[in-house]
Amino acid sequence: MKLIKLSPVVAFLMVACGGGEPAADAPDAPAAPAAAPAGPMAPTGAMTVPSWYVVDNAAQTVNITLVAGETPDNNYWNFNGAIRGQLAITVPQGYTVNLELVNRDPNMAHSVGISPELRNFAAPPAPNPVFPGAISQNPQSMIDATMPGESETITFVAATAGNYSMVCYIAGHSAVGMWLFFNVSADGAAGVQGL
Repeated sequence: MKLIKLSPVVAFLMVACGGGEPAADAPDAPAAPAAAPAGPMAPTGAMTVPSWYVVDNAAQTVNITLVAGETPDNNYWNFNGAIRGQLAITVPQGYTVNLELVNRDPNMAHSVGISPELRNFAAPPAPNPVFPGAISQNPQSMIDATMPGESETITFVAATAGNYSMVCYIAGHSAVGMWLFFNVSADGAAGVQGL
């Protein structure tokens, strides 16, 4: 066997960089578990009943007027002036919800639906509403959804308690913040919370 003499610098680099094959009996280090993506924080402000939210406990109904493009903020891509979950709308379980979508955006169609998505709004959630009827017509269409100056009313029963979202399904709209929290309470809580 012939010995090779290495310069001190080369020997140091080989040791510092590992310089050879890993030992055959060295166990592989377990991969660190991937962290679950952090979801947006739901508003925790006091529960209020704004003028656009009307609850009738005797009839077990909630009437909501949701204005798309109420303000020019976020390129008019907002619901009642709020974006990125800044509002949490809560309705009691079992109540019938009459939600009127009014589009005041001067340039763009919008839609609305109740989605199970609570974290990933980078792409529009699938247009599969949590409750039958809880989605506007042609929700992904930029030419057949609720157009500027138009309104559309959807009616559904909030049958299952839980935390959901209210989103615009047109491509890019939820990604830039056109979504709010929508909660169905088992304890009869009703109203709107802000940050």
